[in-house]
Amino acid sequence: MGNAGRGLTLAALLTGLMTGCAAEEAEPDGASGASAETTAKVAQRGGSIGASGSACELPVTFDIAEFWKAKAVDAEEATGATGDLADLADAFLRQGPVTMACEVDAKPAGKIGFLRVWTGEPGDTDARAVLEDFVAAEQGASGARYSTVKAGDITGTEVEYVTTSELLEETKKEHALAVTTSEGPVVLHLGGMDTSEHEAMLPAYELAKSTLHTTAG
Repeated sequence: MGNAGRGLTLAALLTGLMTGCAAEEAEPDGASGASAETTAKVAQRGGSIGASGSACELPVTFDIAEFWKAKAVDAEEATGATGDLADLADAFLRQGPVTMACEVDAKPAGKIGFLRVWTGEPGDTDARAVLEDFVAAEQGASGARYSTVKAGDITGTEVEYVTTSELLEETKKEHALAVTTSEGPVVLHLGGMDTSEHEAMLPAYELAKSTLHTTAG
């Protein structure tokens, strides 16, 4: 999937992880949150990623919201370190059967969170099983509700769930979508600093979902 030159270095990745956790709440940009089930709004398009030459080269393409910034993640480089840094990078970059390949940052749009893209190796596992393993690998995940969705020209599986932080004693919403391609499974995951931020970013997630297409042959 290339883009090694644009991949995050381990230092930059870990710095971003730490500063992201401690970031102050940004000023809202006016976009309102909505339920993903019936009244989901779609964000204004700002560009697309996934194709050759884009910020992240992936087995799928989709539109990203206006002002959001995409950056490829070089997991092999980040996990090539040794000792505690390697363990931390591996825990952050791998979840169940997939590895982080791209981060789309909401901060330029005034929100705190990311739309992350995870990819896996080709195989016979279907999208539902991939997503179940992804959720099971997330610490504090519970209340998962799965559904079959039509994502662009692809049929996939979507999940809404919550994660609970024992340290912060807080629970927040999460959304993820999995599809399979000839190059392997792809998971789109939307988190957020808290449920309020998550709901404010849902229009960007809906934009990505509604414009999702495979690039794999």
